[in-house]
Amino acid sequence: MSMSTARHSQWPIGKDAQYLGPHQGTEPIDVTVVMRRRGTHPTPAAWPHKPPCKREEFDAQWGADPADAEKIRGFAQQHGLTETGCELHRRVMHLRGTPQQLQQAFGVQLGSYQMPDGGPIKRGCHGKPTLPSDISSSVVAVLGLDQRPVARPHFRRLAAAAAATSYTPLQVGELYGFPSTADGTGQTVAIVELGGGYTASDFTQYMQSLGITKMPKVDVVSVAGGTSQPGGDADGEVMLDVEVIGALAQGASIAVYFAPNTDQGFYEAISQAAHDSTRNPSVISISWGGPEDSWASTTLAAMESALQDAVTLGVTVTAASGDSGSTDGESDGQQHVDYPSSSAYVLACGGTKLTGSGSKISGEVVWNELAKNEGATGGGVSASFALPSWQASTKVPGGAKGSSGRGVPDVAGNADPETGYQVRVGGQGQVIGGTSAVAPLWAALIARFNQQLGQNVGDVHEALYGIGTKAFHDITKGNNGAFKAASGWDACTGWGSPKGQALLTALSSLKGSSGAG
Repeated sequence: MSMSTARHSQWPIGKDAQYLGPHQGTEPIDVTVVMRRRGTHPTPAAWPHKPPCKREEFDAQWGADPADAEKIRGFAQQHGLTETGCELHRRVMHLRGTPQQLQQAFGVQLGSYQMPDGGPIKRGCHGKPTLPSDISSSVVAVLGLDQRPVARPHFRRLAAAAAATSYTPLQVGELYGFPSTADGTGQTVAIVELGGGYTASDFTQYMQSLGITKMPKVDVVSVAGGTSQPGGDADGEVMLDVEVIGALAQGASIAVYFAPNTDQGFYEAISQAAHDSTRNPSVISISWGGPEDSWASTTLAAMESALQDAVTLGVTVTAASGDSGSTDGESDGQQHVDYPSSSAYVLACGGTKLTGSGSKISGEVVWNELAKNEGATGGGVSASFALPSWQASTKVPGGAKGSSGRGVPDVAGNADPETGYQVRVGGQGQVIGGTSAVAPLWAALIARFNQQLGQNVGDVHEALYGIGTKAFHDITKGNNGAFKAASGWDACTGWGSPKGQALLTALSSLKGSSGAG
């Protein structure tokens, strides 16, 4: 079994688990009740946006209605649940109760589930939480009843020895023409991690090995009980993310939000990063995800509300599109896209195989090493989200049963582990690839743009789709299984890999033509 296959099987998602019987534990459980927002939600305008809503002002305009919170409080008290916290601006109420109390309150059955390959037994929730009719309209989701993992990290190591061709992030940045006039100074890049750990000594030694003396500050943030726990396989994900951003946005600060790999953990990490008024991230990088059809509808709704918050606050969210080709690793013979990259609020990042030297690219094709069992870029058509207006004139293929869905990805970058990134993990130099590398690559580029433009690009989709091929290396060769590369946008690499300075110039021109200051 190759390393990449072995690693993939170490990261099963919840629906792969086997039901063993009713949950027997008596320990209290903490749940997150996600409340609806006041009024409708704004749709980000054409770039440049008006100044985004400030985090301090968000509550009054888009937070939860205090009357909704009071209703939920009364319901919780009726069922003996304890309120452990409430943040109206994030629209969350935290409740604690015994398994019995929670089952009665939300009309669910908690079970024990065996993860595949002899993995740990996890608590799962059978059935959708239900609430009285006078409260149900106030609640988007109840998260935390289910401990089963919702996502896997999208990174790949080669099965054999190190790749024949590999690059430092600095070399990739040079090939992609990252603007030399900016280094991310004044920006904070947030990274969401659902496992693994960060090792400061590895980061310091890695940056020094690249000749970088300006060391970015790295904050480790614990979310919903998650912590940095070095020593496992997911350290490769964490260090890849931090080292790519650290190398390519040397002037930026980095904040790594560690959360449990659960629906509650993933939601809380995005929400807390978006609303973090201490660190004020302008970009969030996410390299974890799972097939769209593996997510509960209420969890998707909660996640979407957190991503909406991010773009309303002027934060760009980049996400890996997956490493298992057009099926996203599913075995049902159908095509699937990966979430959260399939969200219309997310800049979905696909993968290429890159060859070049200095600032000259000699070849770039779709990443597809499926024949060697070493992965391929995710991409395709969403079955959960409609075609956004900014993709309307793009040749997005028809989805399942002829539906018209959001096309994935938007953009791309080097991801093939055979042309992978030189990183340092666990005291050792390694070469790692995957679309996990592309999300932080683009996050670092966006941080440079924000610095140079003097404002956050935020939800940049409409601008990128308007700019089109002139600011991208158009990838026209290769496939990811069901979808083929083509001129212009395609469902393997989106618009392609960035021409960094050209893209900055185009964004600057849009900003100038709008008269924005």
